[in-house]
Amino acid sequence: MAVDIGNTQTVLGIFDGEELRVRWRITTEANRTADEVGAVCSTLLTLAGMSPTDVQATIVSSVVPVLTRSYEGLAESLFGSRFYEVNGEIETGLDNRYDDPSAVGADRIVNAVATGKHYGFPAIIVDIGTATTVEAVNGESCYLGGAILTGLNVALEALISRTSKLPSVDLNVDPPRAIATNTPDSIRSGFVYGYAGAIDALIRRFRVELGEPNLMAVATGGPAEVIARHCREIGTLDPDLTLKGLYVLHEMNS
Repeated sequence: MAVDIGNTQTVLGIFDGEELRVRWRITTEANRTADEVGAVCSTLLTLAGMSPTDVQATIVSSVVPVLTRSYEGLAESLFGSRFYEVNGEIETGLDNRYDDPSAVGADRIVNAVATGKHYGFPAIIVDIGTATTVEAVNGESCYLGGAILTGLNVALEALISRTSKLPSVDLNVDPPRAIATNTPDSIRSGFVYGYAGAIDALIRRFRVELGEPNLMAVATGGPAEVIARHCREIGTLDPDLTLKGLYVLHEMNS
């Protein structure tokens, strides 16, 4: 079982060899105990025709440390499986050039590992989630760092909560044009086209700094499909990139 614990959502995947058999997305709740996490996972596995004892190993990438401990307890008590955590001690195959390597979010490293395995380096990786990150890895597998900006849904929630007349909108519905003629579509235009433009601008700037004008850009993350289809600089969308990276790390460290 590969587990990507984000600030808003947790994505779980079951691998049978390199095949991702099933994937689930659940709400991240930081106060969940190992017993509560176990009840959720046991139900999901049963619905997929599997048993908790089928899970032979668990690997977790987390930005919510208290939940990491809950999944470790789950692995030991329910699965009876080995547990791996993506941290500074795990082998990644990357040369981390960040000023403080320990400050890099685990999900950023996992995405870089998956990109190297499935698409090759050098590369730019875009992860659109609670926060959106844009990362760069050079041809020598050196993780160079990147940029962080506010996540799409976080920004929308902030706008709606601080304005009295602006309605909440579904960003999965494309605005018909950039020059919108009603308020919901105006919000969609600003967020969808504006966000896509911001990501494109960062990718172009990354390419200039790296001296790689045609450098590949890969995107992932929950809302990625909404934005990536409007980005001119993103070449590949892989919604399972983080889970794939966790599988690769398990194979490297088991």
